[in-house]
Amino acid sequence: MTKEEVHLVIMAGGIGSRFWPMSTPDVPKQFIDITGCGRTLIQLTVERFSSVVRPENIWVVTSKIYKRLVEEQLPEVPTSNILLEPCMRNTAPCIAYAGWKIKSRNPQAAIVVTPADHIVTNLPEFQRVIVRSLDFVAGNDAILTLGMKPTRPETGYGYIAACADRLADSEICRVESFREKPTIEVARQYVADGRYYWNSGLFLWSAATLEKAFRDYCPSIAGIFDKLVPVFYTADEQVAVDENFPLCENISVDYAIMEKATNIYVFPADFGWSDLGTWGSLHTLLSRDENDNACVGDVVKMFDTRNCIVHVPSGKRVVVQGLDGYIVAEKDGTLLICRLDDEQHIKEYSKA
Repeated sequence: MTKEEVHLVIMAGGIGSRFWPMSTPDVPKQFIDITGCGRTLIQLTVERFSSVVRPENIWVVTSKIYKRLVEEQLPEVPTSNILLEPCMRNTAPCIAYAGWKIKSRNPQAAIVVTPADHIVTNLPEFQRVIVRSLDFVAGNDAILTLGMKPTRPETGYGYIAACADRLADSEICRVESFREKPTIEVARQYVADGRYYWNSGLFLWSAATLEKAFRDYCPSIAGIFDKLVPVFYTADEQVAVDENFPLCENISVDYAIMEKATNIYVFPADFGWSDLGTWGSLHTLLSRDENDNACVGDVVKMFDTRNCIVHVPSGKRVVVQGLDGYIVAEKDGTLLICRLDDEQHIKEYSKA
């Protein structure tokens, strides 16, 4: 598989409401330096794929209101490769739009689909897995998802149940089933079983396999993008997308295709992955002090404090005393102090 044939589709339309006040509808988390490393999440996403895909083969599917942010943060990506959704319709229409455009010019393409807001800490292993995965989908009519080996009984992720036997001379298994986010008791059973992996939301397939899957399992969406093919790469494209994209069913690719397909496989992997869906996941990812406190901010002092995450702008002086298990986050004058155990209510708090 050559670089010329590999295309990367980055899904970047979400608003990241569980990361408020850091993430807002105007500037959601994928466009923010969440970890304090000096790079935003979408920039880190492009960087970790740089060894396997050319900039001209990178596609970003996002909302119209984020076009400027994408252009500013990813100047290497052609403006014509920023696909603008007129409204949110979940991941299946998002992927179909990019897939139809790619296949219309490169029928032999292999396509990697990734969210924009994940973190990977072991880049060499990540790149090894991606290269092996691309070789697999290039030679097979197969949909491949990356399954993350669980490190704890996590209730915030969906799971993939793998068949016991791996393919010959391969690390890849057939998928037995997808499982919804479990209770803590069920999550413990999954971890103990050893055949269950976190659903990363990373998918690889050839352009031909992608198209066939939509035709077989979601023909209404396939029909909408069939109508748009004649205007792709023309001045009329955006107007036609604005008219037709809202007609797509609001459905995730998991429900539309993954849970129905029979040619789906999983690559069990372990490269320090996190989907950074919550403050709690960031707390787990960042380095922590002897009291299990994580911090992004250069003038933060903590006393008699443990199990907390503090995230404040550079230069903001903050003193925290006597807290246990809290989120302390400030951005643009908005301050959040919330128990980590109650972070599922942050969406509600952001509307207060």
